[in-house]
Amino acid sequence: MADANQRMMRAARFDTAARTLTVTDVPVPQPRPGEVRVRVKACGICLSDAHLLDGSLRSPLPMVTPGHESSGVIDEVGVGVPRWQVGQRVAMAGGKPCGRCAKCSNGQPTDCLDFQIMGFHYDGAWAEYVVVPYFVLSLVPDHLPFEQAAILADAVATPYAGLLDSAKLKPAQSVGLWGIGGLGVHAVQIARMMGATPIIAFDTNEAARNRALEFGADVALDPRSPDVRAQVLQHTHGLGLDVAVDLVGANSVLAQAALCLGRYGRVVMVGLSPEQIQLGAGVNFGLRSQTLQGHLGYEKKHLDQLVALVSTKRLDVSRSVTATMPLEDVAKGVERLVKKEGNPIRLVITP
Repeated sequence: MADANQRMMRAARFDTAARTLTVTDVPVPQPRPGEVRVRVKACGICLSDAHLLDGSLRSPLPMVTPGHESSGVIDEVGVGVPRWQVGQRVAMAGGKPCGRCAKCSNGQPTDCLDFQIMGFHYDGAWAEYVVVPYFVLSLVPDHLPFEQAAILADAVATPYAGLLDSAKLKPAQSVGLWGIGGLGVHAVQIARMMGATPIIAFDTNEAARNRALEFGADVALDPRSPDVRAQVLQHTHGLGLDVAVDLVGANSVLAQAALCLGRYGRVVMVGLSPEQIQLGAGVNFGLRSQTLQGHLGYEKKHLDQLVALVSTKRLDVSRSVTATMPLEDVAKGVERLVKKEGNPIRLVITP
């Protein structure tokens, strides 16, 4: 039972057994040593949140507050927190090392073997306040809107890290991007910023293909076309793709992407899929020295880099927030995202 003098706040709480999401009153969390409390100003709705709610992804907690794309203002600073001060505008990286595994205990937290994801392993930011470790914070300049800062912490950071580090995309290399949703539309922009050419976008939705062209793709193809590989070869002068990225999370996408690769081509799996992986690429996958690599999330440095890139207008995410809505409507926002009502890029909660 909460203390009568305990401050309360509104939060969306997910019961992992009953699979119910309820916006309710809960105590305002208190920061422990090394933590800060942030007054949440914006938090995105992601498809991985929807997968938590439908049971495709699971939380180890009986009750959890979802939300891992967030920004806000520091409200309280815990003991032992250096540099950070109340009132600073921040974005929050959506995860933290566990601090207990063999790598963390050996001073290698960036190689954590049991990485903790915000909104799954610990309470996230579909709430008025959230508590996070100070080392996940990125300082946000005054001119960068909270809504834009929030979506950097997954919708932008995940494809950015995927293209930069996992795919090792270089200027003038060709790239194919499957799925032009919340991740894919940013992957198009990031690939263009990195100098990739041509950028070939794939989506079954015509509106999404048109959006890909609007955001910087050179070509937009329907992956259901029977001659997809031939079209890719045509647009890459017969060479095939240097990089192919699955932003959907489907085995059929991975298989098609692998068939579109050139020699030394790389398939990077950014979208999460519960399906068994079967590429169907045959002996050529080995003969042509091709690779398949999984990818999860990003490192804190990527969020810092993106705040700098967006705040200095090297990257424009001003068109990415399709709509904002109050915390009380978060369930409606999830439903809208899943059903693709209005073809949203990102829906953002403003508690």
